[in-house]
Amino acid sequence: MAAVMDWLTNLIWHQGKLFGIEWGVWKVVGWLGNAIFFSRFFLQWYATERLKRVVVPAAFWWLSLAGSLLLLGYSLHKHDSVFIFAYAFTWIPYIRNLIIHRRHEAAHLDCPSCGRLCPPHSSFCYLCGTQLTPTAEKRIVAAEVSQDSSPDRAKSGPTDVGGYDSTAS
Repeated sequence: MAAVMDWLTNLIWHQGKLFGIEWGVWKVVGWLGNAIFFSRFFLQWYATERLKRVVVPAAFWWLSLAGSLLLLGYSLHKHDSVFIFAYAFTWIPYIRNLIIHRRHEAAHLDCPSCGRLCPPHSSFCYLCGTQLTPTAEKRIVAAEVSQDSSPDRAKSGPTDVGGYDSTAS
């Protein structure tokens, strides 16, 4: 039993270092970036299992952004050109996806009868069947969501948003 404890102690605290790693502020930043970036795997897995369909929650993009920025900071500190290039531009699609997600959420319509949030282009509440009337602000946001998510729709001109012509005054 003593041999097992010695082996375990030596594994955790090796040569006076935790896990045999020489720790410092930048080492903590690097490991924290790795942990945050890796945790998005578990988040996406949990969200998919919970809904029984593939989903990518907004928190996935926040974890991606935070983890990649921490890893970029660590790689800049280490002056590792390969590592720097790996994380130098990853933040661009993460921020873009967060913007798209925020616009999509803002475009949802509130049902006046049951209070449910309905998808942006809904004409009727999916829960109670009440006809939805988007406000002018919601129509603008929904039109932006349409243009961001579908290049074909953007080329074709004005679109019908939630059963109403988005160009009507």
